[in-house]
Parts: sequence; structure tokens; C-alpha cells
Amino acid sequence: MRAVWDPEQVDGQWLQDVLTSAGATGDQQITGVDATPIGTGQVGCNIRYRITYDRSGPAPDSVVLKFASRSEDSRAIGIQTLTYETEVAFYRDLAATVDVYRPHCWFAAVEPGTANVVLVLEDVQAQAGDQLAGCGTAEAELAMDEAAKLHGPRWGDPRLLEVPWLAAKKANAFDPGTVLALVWPTFLERYRDALSEESVEVGSRLAAARTWADPGASPLTVCHTDFRLDNMLFADPAGARPLTVVDWQTVQLNAGPADVAYFLSAAMPPEQRRKVERDLLARYYGRLSAYDIGDYDFDHCWSDYRRHSFSGFFMAVFASVAVGRTERGDEMFMTMANGAAAQVVDLGAIEFLA
Repeated sequence: MRAVWDPEQVDGQWLQDVLTSAGATGDQQITGVDATPIGTGQVGCNIRYRITYDRSGPAPDSVVLKFASRSEDSRAIGIQTLTYETEVAFYRDLAATVDVYRPHCWFAAVEPGTANVVLVLEDVQAQAGDQLAGCGTAEAELAMDEAAKLHGPRWGDPRLLEVPWLAAKKANAFDPGTVLALVWPTFLERYRDALSEESVEVGSRLAAARTWADPGASPLTVCHTDFRLDNMLFADPAGARPLTVVDWQTVQLNAGPADVAYFLSAAMPPEQRRKVERDLLARYYGRLSAYDIGDYDFDHCWSDYRRHSFSGFFMAVFASVAVGRTERGDEMFMTMANGAAAQVVDLGAIEFLA
């Protein structure tokens, strides 16, 4: 199947070929398409295509196409961090092996080492989460359920290290402490007025630490690594699919609670998080225990959660300096940094620094 790398290249015939090859159209023929940009992605560009056909049938009324960002800075960081290649590889190699709800993918292609990428995805009819607005406990509970459904099926699975791109990402992973030390001065100079004193203290300690991201002796599993509200679509909580997780560009191997710590660091204000985080982690652990997780107990889960509370802060610092700046992006990254710093302090995670 011929790939296209630019929204301007998409037409009805190309979509017809893609959906027909995927067995999604039956005998329906596309008669028209209408494109509308959606979302506020920092590294990707999402466009909804509403489709009309010559007759009724099973074919989707709309699809979402995902391309590389239009920002040259963001495209460059996407190439450097293998963001575009990772999402295609997730749908190709891993999506069918985990239970988490994610959009169905009809087509995915990428040219390695470039920003030439396209995915044709299910247009999930749901309300996008909002990192700036935050969420309540009910929405956070749904996120805990989906985290367990992502992590549980491949928990401690040694075959994951036989997946070439996953093994390569693990072997070649950059040292986050070294990276943070490099970008921290720029971040601090740019955003000092928007940072809490906790953020300044935590960032300074992290930048000076020799080690701080040791995963400990924990089973590895498939992690989203950018598991946050902006990457979640919420539907009827009583329905069959109350939450769908999107944007699988940062998948890697890690301890499962890393995703949970990342989510809770900025999903709600610190005072709200403090009241519910242990209960939410217990919910995650309970759902996770439905899978074969061996002798991994809740105390180990809690320790991993604390140890990985630095992840949200690191992402806020690194991404805000690396990708193209937007007004919403700046506000979002400050929310993430300040929330994660408060989490680190609350959990006493500074003890993991050396």
C-alpha cells in the first residue's frame, strides 16, 4: 500500500484503497471527504476525515490520520527520540498483545530516520481529557484500570526483550539525569516565574544528582510513558469502552507503576492527589493482580510508584525545552512540573537520589 506523508496528499481514492485493503468498506465507495484538524499534539499532527459513501454499510463515517508535527523543531525531536517509529511499531507488534483500549489502526507506515509517518486510526467518539483542567477521582479510577490492562498481559515477559526495537530502546536509553542536567539551566531561566519553590528545589537536586532513575529490581512491562489526560478519551463510564488511550509514541519497557506515578503527578491538584493516591494505586494493583504478576506485592508496587515519581518532572523539563513552544504547551508543562515536584516531595522520593 502506498503511503502518504502530508495531509495535502490525502484524497478519497487513497482512503478508499486503505480502508478496502483493511476490509473495512465492503462494497461501499467513497464519494467525498472533509478534513478538520483536531487536538493540540506537541510532536504529532492529527486530522479527522469525515467520509461520505455511495451507499450505507459497515465502513467508518470518519477516521483520524496522524502525521508528524508541522513544527520543524518538534519534527526534529520526534526523529531523534524515535517517536514516529515507535508508534507505528506499537500498533504493528504490541497492540494486539495487551488489553488496554486503544484506537483500531487500519494502516501505519514510517520511513525510519525521517518525519515521514502516517497512521489511519479509528475516530473514537469520546471526550478528550484536558491536562490543564485535570480530572476527578472517577476518571482517575478509569485510568488505573487501563494502566493495569496495559501492563498486566506482558508483565515480566522475557519475550519483550526479543522485540528488536524495544530491546534497542532499553539498551540505548539515555541517562535522564545527564539530560536533565544539560537542559535544567535553560528551563529554569525560561520558566522561573511560573515555577513553585518545590520545583526549583527538586530540579536543582535532580540536576546535581549522580544517579536518580535506578528502576530497582522490578519486572519490566510495556509502558506508555506519556500516560496523561491529554492522551485519553473519556466516554460513558457505564459503557463497554469508558476510556481509550491514544498517542503511543513513547512506548518503552519500564516498571508499570511508572505510568501511574506519571499520571497522578499532574492529573489533579496536589491537595486532591494526596487524599486519593494510595487508594488509586491500590485499585491499580488490584486490577493488575488479575494477571500473572508472580510475587510482586503491594509494598513493591508502592516503592516503584515512589521511585518513579521523578518521571513527570523530567518529561516537563525535557519536553518544554525540546519541542516547539505554544501558549498552551507552556501552561501544560508548568502544571506538570509543579505537580510532579509536589509529588516527589510528598513521597519523600528525594531519598532515591545519590
